[in-house]
Amino acid sequence: MGRAQAPDAVAETLTADGVFEAPLMPADAAFPRRLVGREEIRSVMAAYYEQPAKDGRSPNFEKSAYVLHTTSSPDVFIAEIDTVFDGDGEDVTVSLVQIFRIRDGKIARLRDYFAPELMS
Repeated sequence: MGRAQAPDAVAETLTADGVFEAPLMPADAAFPRRLVGREEIRSVMAAYYEQPAKDGRSPNFEKSAYVLHTTSSPDVFIAEIDTVFDGDGEDVTVSLVQIFRIRDGKIARLRDYFAPELMS
């Protein structure tokens, strides 16, 4: 999937009123801390993906890994993600944690904990 397709793919996994939160983003950051609704999420993600990668690296999903954790609620799970980026002969790994709340088989709320400088 190319960067241009990613916003549509992300948006389709959400409920129409889905919420995306990035609580570690500074309040004055260009990327919002909170997005509400599939269309707002699609629009903001599309604008983000239109920007060129700042260091020329691209994610290598074959080298990347994740661990899923279940919770006492069947509608909530936690993902630990280590995304590996290729480039310049040296891999860079970015780690993050996401908390998902599911409703009717779609994501109703996603809290994404990542280093804010990744979005600048």
